[in-house]
Amino acid sequence: MQQIRKTLCNRDCPDACSIVATVEDGRIVRLGGDPDHPITRGFLCYRTSRFLETQYSPERLTAPLLRKGGELTPVSWDEALDTAAERLLRIRGESGPAAIFHYRSGGSLGMLTTMPDAFFARFGPVTVKRGDICSGAGDAAQLADFGEEDSNDLADLKNARHILLWGKNVFTSSPHTLPVLREAKARGAELVLIDPVHHKTASLCSAFYQPRPGGDFALAMAVARVLFDEGWTDPRAADYCDHLDDFRALAQRRSVAAWCRDADVPERAALDLARRLGAERPAAILVGWGMGRRTSGGAIVRALDALSAVSGNLGVPGGGVSFYFKRRGAFDLAQLQGDRAAPRTVCEPLFGQEVLGMSDPPIRAVWVTAGNPVAMLPDSGAVAEALATREFVVVADSFLTDTARVAHLVLPTRTLLEADDVLGAYGHHYLGVSTPVVPPPDGVKSDLEIMQALARRVGLGGALDGSARDWKRRLTEPKLAPFGVTLETLERGPVRNPLAPQVLFADRKFPTPSGRVNLITEAPEERGDPDAGELPLLLMALSTDKSQSSQWARPQQGPAVVTVHPDAACGVPDGGVCRIASRVGTMTVRLRHDPAQRRDVALIPKGGHLRDGRCANALIRARTTDIGEGGALYEERVRVVPIAPDDLPQPLA
Repeated sequence: MQQIRKTLCNRDCPDACSIVATVEDGRIVRLGGDPDHPITRGFLCYRTSRFLETQYSPERLTAPLLRKGGELTPVSWDEALDTAAERLLRIRGESGPAAIFHYRSGGSLGMLTTMPDAFFARFGPVTVKRGDICSGAGDAAQLADFGEEDSNDLADLKNARHILLWGKNVFTSSPHTLPVLREAKARGAELVLIDPVHHKTASLCSAFYQPRPGGDFALAMAVARVLFDEGWTDPRAADYCDHLDDFRALAQRRSVAAWCRDADVPERAALDLARRLGAERPAAILVGWGMGRRTSGGAIVRALDALSAVSGNLGVPGGGVSFYFKRRGAFDLAQLQGDRAAPRTVCEPLFGQEVLGMSDPPIRAVWVTAGNPVAMLPDSGAVAEALATREFVVVADSFLTDTARVAHLVLPTRTLLEADDVLGAYGHHYLGVSTPVVPPPDGVKSDLEIMQALARRVGLGGALDGSARDWKRRLTEPKLAPFGVTLETLERGPVRNPLAPQVLFADRKFPTPSGRVNLITEAPEERGDPDAGELPLLLMALSTDKSQSSQWARPQQGPAVVTVHPDAACGVPDGGVCRIASRVGTMTVRLRHDPAQRRDVALIPKGGHLRDGRCANALIRARTTDIGEGGALYEERVRVVPIAPDDLPQPLA
């Protein structure tokens, strides 16, 4: 007998899709998109539509693994949790809670995935991470400029005359924005893509500009110069913007032509973008996350914020500059925090070197929740070494990831189809609950169940007691109940966050210290690039339709595919095997030619596994962005190294 059940996708993606699962005799046989969800609209991305391959993979972990004699060996939950409690208590007693590092990332965006935070805040507090590998620079930029980080309602794009997709590949990273963009086009909006990478989103757009990687700040300044020179700024901008004169002076330091030369775009690009923003507003800017992953990432996003502000596109229907939707804003997470601040922090992009270098006390134990730092973070070798040299490492995951392989204890957790949680989204304002489509296999626990069992073993008693439904109610109703939204409301179907305005900053009041927009006034530091001659290509690890991060990518055979312009191939034919080399490593890859790409980039799929020799982060040094302590992941230079026929990898006999 078939049953239809619904849940929400909780993986690291802005769309948080509503999934319709067909269950037959206790097994899921089909996944589809929920036609009743206002964002999902009946379709799923390729990655989630294929999730049953992951759900029923023979590699799925269904018992705890404890390292004995150098090998990870299946054990009972009692032995696993008793071991964890004994080790954590001993390390805390000998070295203090700062010797324990809890690392939680975005492998699940469910609110109950933060329960380990509540445990370690009470057990310690312990060392935690700071910064954000993906969005740290952009987060810091928008908070500095506006005092808030949110967006106009997604459907408000249909009120725009122009939509600037600045560094954003919606086909891959935000597929459920596509119907809204197509509806906006049908109502007369024009779309423009600005991106150093040519991708499918260009097919939606009436114009496409391809600046050099990192040239976005210079292009934004060229646009600002045109806005000021042509009188296309908002006459009231001085009423709600601080430092307007200083921002104008920054834009006027160079001519439009000089700024465009720096950005490596034709001068007409700046003229066209300024016209759309200023003379023909309202115009919305959708900011891609990749631009923030540069050493000047914060300055780039701040420049785009300033363009939106001075052109009069803030606080109006069809306008705005959207980097993020405030997915946690509807939830009361304060009760998960402790009474005291963490004793110290580890910068996420510098994980390897900081953990290796910490002393007094050294980091002795690491607990990893919802993350795979060996594959996710730059300088993968240092991250792996840092974990392999700790006294006790625990990883909670459904699979034996690169990180789990160096752990002392691996605890099997639920998949998205087994999750019992509550979620927001960072690509729209809808809230919802995830409910188990099928029960988890015997031997698998949720993060909540793991931390509750551990709490009782370490003397915290019932501090975390309560069912998943109890905790969902505790996290949702304090903020939402005054608006008539209860847990039961969410269980009946998606609800738009009542705290989120349809148009952000409609009153032109901003939660900054002055109540006004804080415009950028200084250009990022200009740095020479001594590697540019020897290493002519900038490596960019990008999401694809099949892999957005390591949690989506199942192990694959053969070398990773790297895409370059034919002129940058160093004689390696299309489809040929070669190596790419950086200052810190080399990787065997298969080269793909694409004449639509710039000659100074090398594109590799994001999310490759280190054990498969496909992890781009093995080639990338650990560096931070200008603000927000994000990862400057797109600053690593590489070169193509042809391989002599005798040196090519040979097939196994």
